[in-house]
Amino acid sequence: MNKIINWFSLAIEKNTLKRSLKVAMIVGTLLMLINHGDIIFSGEIQLHHILKILLTYLVPYLVSTYSSVESKLNH
Repeated sequence: MNKIINWFSLAIEKNTLKRSLKVAMIVGTLLMLINHGDIIFSGEIQLHHILKILLTYLVPYLVSTYSSVESKLNH
């Protein structure tokens, strides 16, 4: 249980959050344009597209957070 608490405390550190948000904005935007750009530019966007776009940003955020925390734990 202590390991889990330590892991999450590292995940919510200011520098981890900033790094993960930065990665999510850059990588998420590129992926969003690749995967959903045609729908956005055609004006045919619907609610299910918006949910997919949000997930497109969430995945790089989670990957970056995981990578940062694991790196901190291994050093």
